[in-house]
Amino acid sequence: MPSPYRALFAEPGTKAFSAAGFLGRMPLSMMGIGVVTMISQLTGRYGLAGALSATIALSAAVLGPQVSRLVDRHGQRRVLRPATLVALAAGAGLLLTAHFAWPDWVLFVCSAGIGAVPSLGAMIRARWAALYRGTPQLHTAYSFESVVDEVCFIFGPIISIGLSTAWFPEAGPLLAACFLAAGVFWLTAQGATEPEPHPRGQHGGGSALRSPGLRVLVATFVATGAIFGAVDVVTVAFADERGHKSAASLVLALYAAGSCAAGAVFGLLRFTGAPERRWLLGVTAMAVSMIPLLLVGNLPLLAVALFVAGLAIAPTMITTMSLIEEHVPRARLTEGMTWVSTGLAVGVALGSSAAGWVIDAAGARAGYGVPAVSGAVAVVVGFLGYRRLRKPAAGRGGTVEQHSEREERHLA
Repeated sequence: MPSPYRALFAEPGTKAFSAAGFLGRMPLSMMGIGVVTMISQLTGRYGLAGALSATIALSAAVLGPQVSRLVDRHGQRRVLRPATLVALAAGAGLLLTAHFAWPDWVLFVCSAGIGAVPSLGAMIRARWAALYRGTPQLHTAYSFESVVDEVCFIFGPIISIGLSTAWFPEAGPLLAACFLAAGVFWLTAQGATEPEPHPRGQHGGGSALRSPGLRVLVATFVATGAIFGAVDVVTVAFADERGHKSAASLVLALYAAGSCAAGAVFGLLRFTGAPERRWLLGVTAMAVSMIPLLLVGNLPLLAVALFVAGLAIAPTMITTMSLIEEHVPRARLTEGMTWVSTGLAVGVALGSSAAGWVIDAAGARAGYGVPAVSGAVAVVVGFLGYRRLRKPAAGRGGTVEQHSEREERHLA
């Protein structure tokens, strides 16, 4: 591991909370696809399987920011454990209902309950921010966490699908629930690195979304999430049309691998300019990288194109976290990070639905028009909101170098 990453773990407790966060985040990529695999095997109803997966995603989009807001006020330990118990109870209900063929409405109720699962990525990033706020190490920490996210998305679906198909249908979601329980309870046992809560009286009511800059980030990442959701669905259909459906998982893994590699390198770099410029450049690069997908005609070329497209993802996400640091008051930092994840989740649901409709109407190759259009929308929203991103929240300004540059721009 390069020295900047080694230096991250010089602080006591960092290795432990990072490991717990990795374990607790595995369900993020395992649960949805695990439910689809389980339901399709037990019932053969792919429509029901997709609807349940969408219910979990949308429920998490609604409940996730509320859980994180409570965490900001009361602390991780007091909130994460009850929220996780709710999600685990709902998950157990889902497995039992599927196994014993109980009514469909019970499946949907349990799927909605799983949405109470906490955003472990936001919790870990909040711990890094508490340790390294205002230092170059925070950029490296956010880069490391983006790499961890991509590793989860590379291996999580493979583990979940493999267990459910090779062992028994409920195995994938069951292991995801075990990972969640172990990760959350291990993390919340580590009180020394837990960020201090900010009771309601310290920052008043209201949501982190009151920040104009955060609203720009969330709106942009709805469109970005649509890119991800559409690419997943269209790639599976593209491989299926060419008689190699099983190869879709490998092609999509290369998409995540490109992001993983770029994130690792990005964390080694040091920047002194304003992060909103890098962010807008990253969003634009993500959009442009979708254009070659419209031109590819075979899986090898598609794999190369997706790997290259993945190179823009992690750097953009890392810079987004830096911008949240500037535009969200410290007392609402966890909630702010979760709102970006919520925007992505909503976008994934919209993108996958739109892509499915286009595929049915015009074929898989035409389906890549959905992520291309989504990328264009993301760029437009980013440009329209750029002025808001240049105005950090009161009392926030990023690093000393960024603050000085902002003063120079203001005087100019």
